[in-house]
Amino acid sequence: MLALAKKLRQAGVLGLNERNSSYIARMNPRKFFPRVDDKVLTKKLSVEAGMAVPEMYGVIRNQGETRKFMEIVGDRNSFVIKPAQGSGGDGILVVTGRSQRRRDSFRLASGLLVTADQIEHHVSNIVGGQYSLGGNPDAALIEYCVKFDPVFADVSYQGVPDIRVIVYRGYPAMAMVRLPTQASDGKANLHQGAVGAGVDMSLGTTLHGVLGTEIVDEHPDTGALIAGLQIPQWDFILQSSARGYEVTGLGYLGVDMVIDSEQGPLILEMNARPGLNIQIANGTGLSGRIARIDEIYDESASPEERAADARREFPADRQTSITFDV
Repeated sequence: MLALAKKLRQAGVLGLNERNSSYIARMNPRKFFPRVDDKVLTKKLSVEAGMAVPEMYGVIRNQGETRKFMEIVGDRNSFVIKPAQGSGGDGILVVTGRSQRRRDSFRLASGLLVTADQIEHHVSNIVGGQYSLGGNPDAALIEYCVKFDPVFADVSYQGVPDIRVIVYRGYPAMAMVRLPTQASDGKANLHQGAVGAGVDMSLGTTLHGVLGTEIVDEHPDTGALIAGLQIPQWDFILQSSARGYEVTGLGYLGVDMVIDSEQGPLILEMNARPGLNIQIANGTGLSGRIARIDEIYDESASPEERAADARREFPADRQTSITFDV
């Protein structure tokens, strides 16, 4: 095990302890954590910065407001409910349809039919802090349900794929697409069973995938090939991710985006503690890219210039490929 750890470190793989001490603790002032830990605040800051986000229909902040659920959703047939301070996709409820006979019955992304009372109970659990960081009282966001771009139709099971970009000192360093599976219950979270696919930073095309720690070429549910998909509006996605640095003040940041079939790329959320499986999905380590960003760092560079630098510096055909024998 020690030999493997040494091998990975020599190959430029960023480990958890180094990430926590050298980057999160050093680059991310704790006073700025609420900017990403509170999704209501993240959305507000993003909108003020001119960044596109899913429309928010309403916020339920206490138990007394849970009865406002039906008033907030109105006649909408689809929407998403999520904890303002949740993490890892826990507590997110995706509603994709509504019963024509009973307007107080809703169809979840999984196909399950639930009542308004059941949803209000779930909202009550969110507000009570069941899914929040530290178990503290929380708020429930009700927002637009993204309609994912058809480019991902063959490599996604029910849910909406998203794009995770690691941003270091304002420069996009690495990216992956997270593809929902049946095992992940249609959610784009790797720890729940979604597939992560690396991305060529220069071209915006997908590379191989990773399921857990296993390298995969095909989606486990659809059988479709994962590599070679062209991500729409890649320049805009990199530029928006780079802009997250100014919005949050965090030097080591994960930016999650979705591509809506009607509205284009939207900022879903940002993360001060992004995971490290992105390295497995890309078959290369983060440390080398971080070191290169330190070399080319320009304090005066705009988000557009930093995004262009990332495309130039980190093409897949110039990266050192690593076999993660884990």
